Amino acid sequence: MRLLRIIPDDTRFDFMRFRRVSFPISATLSILALAAYFHFGLNLGIDFKGGTLMEVQSKTGSVDMARMRATLEGLHLGEVQLQEFGGRGEVLIRIAQQPGGEAAQQQVVVKVRGVLGDSVEYRRVEVVGPRVSQELLGYGTLGIVLAILSILIYLWFRFEWQFALGAMIANVHDLVLTIGFMCVTQIDFDLTSIAALLTILGYSLNDTVVIYDRIREMLRRYKKLPMAALLNISINSTLSRSIVTHVTVTLALLALLLFGGHAIHSFTATMMFGVVLVGTYTSVFIAAPMLIYLGVGVGRVESVDAAEHAEAAAKAGV
Repeated sequence: MRLLRIIPDDTRFDFMRFRRVSFPISATLSILALAAYFHFGLNLGIDFKGGTLMEVQSKTGSVDMARMRATLEGLHLGEVQLQEFGGRGEVLIRIAQQPGGEAAQQQVVVKVRGVLGDSVEYRRVEVVGPRVSQELLGYGTLGIVLAILSILIYLWFRFEWQFALGAMIANVHDLVLTIGFMCVTQIDFDLTSIAALLTILGYSLNDTVVIYDRIREMLRRYKKLPMAALLNISINSTLSRSIVTHVTVTLALLALLLFGGHAIHSFTATMMFGVVLVGTYTSVFIAAPMLIYLGVGVGRVESVDAAEHAEAAAKAGV
């Protein structure tokens, strides 16, 4: 029985020739992402900003948004945001933090239920105070920082410091671009977004470690291959696995994005961008060529040994 070959065995695509283009592009996109963060900022959700979040669904299957907005604004609760989603009379109601502590937030729920009555079904009600929201934001940021440091230490022990630094730069690159995407699109930044960022770190690191492991194996076995050629062979030999992994993840995320509902929309949208668009690109065009600039393979023969190149390609399966 023949095995499925997504990438032909004799593939020898020259990825390293793009490193002089990919690095300037990534640097430019990172600067734009930082500019978007300082200009637009993150659209903090109830988890981090505090306030009241209510998800309701009209029992008739349709909803008059203008009438509902006028009704809720008549309560004089400050900023009230309404967002229709799902196409079946589902509405997400966000109400700004009220002065007066927890009791005032609970009173908001009572008032909203009073004016909307039994015309809607209350599917979700969340009340988050300012103190809790600040703690959640602090713990979420700390979790991301600790994750990056843990990755650095792990790779330092498993490989060498150049590999650890290269992977950390690639992961920070992923986070910066993803946060820039969230600032531009203004999707909600809540606890699920923190989970998405940590998951993106995991997927990107997994793909990077697979490539790094093959690079380390090739470095020990072939002493005369130029570093660029060695990196190309390593990436080509793991390309089929990377494509299978990311295609399956993409299909799962696409299903969640289309049918998962608004509650996990920010999670799936962030994951789709971070894993599919950024993570795949970063592992190949940033993490791998970064080793050249960090001095890995310094002192190798600069001329290609044809026999060793052919042997390395054959044993790597490319």
